Amino acid sequence: MERLSLNNTHIWFDETLLKEKPELCFDIAFWQQKDAVLGSATGRGITWFVQTDTVPAALRHYRRGGLFGKLVKDSYLFAGWESTRAAEEFNLLHYLRDAGIAVPRPLAARAVREGLTYQADILVEKIDGARDLVGILTEETLTTAQYRAVGRLVRQLHDAGVCHTDLNIHNILLDNEGLFWLIDFDKCGRRDGDSWKAANLSRLQRSFNKEVGRFQIRWQPADWDALMQGYQGQ
Repeated sequence: MERLSLNNTHIWFDETLLKEKPELCFDIAFWQQKDAVLGSATGRGITWFVQTDTVPAALRHYRRGGLFGKLVKDSYLFAGWESTRAAEEFNLLHYLRDAGIAVPRPLAARAVREGLTYQADILVEKIDGARDLVGILTEETLTTAQYRAVGRLVRQLHDAGVCHTDLNIHNILLDNEGLFWLIDFDKCGRRDGDSWKAANLSRLQRSFNKEVGRFQIRWQPADWDALMQGYQGQ
């Protein structure tokens, strides 16, 4: 991992993955000039999908949610470069990759300071051909073996001491090779002990129940039992 400081800007990047100039890769106009924009997705903001010289990637600007986010859209209190949301997510993804957990590879992250606040962006690998569980379950069911695989993946995450604070089925992907992935680690981090793990699992279970009502996904309580069998190593 490399670091680059430019006036009020700090950039972290993986030189083995990012061959473009780090200071340019957070500007969508740069990718448009290269004719390298693959598409976009709209959520809290726009996530741009771009083709880098090495892998397809997702470019995301950090934005606030909730009521406060309507007042302050994308500024955060500065408390040091390594405490910025971009640096924390970038470093956490490296940690999880080193632990052998299926998460996207981080290419680069940037924080730009302005007085007491900062704005941030991150560029991570796009898992080519992968779809989230919501999209899949609106069309078909998963097998017991697949639910067990999801459970094993979550158990890996917990064994690494990481709590995914937004663990839901939008953030679990299945790729063309049958491998499950976890994405979107903004505001996530490492925690001590085990007391938080049950609540994290409950959050995931609520996500399944919620999407049954919203999108009529093909899911039933017995599927949760299969997921927990995988989590418990069965």
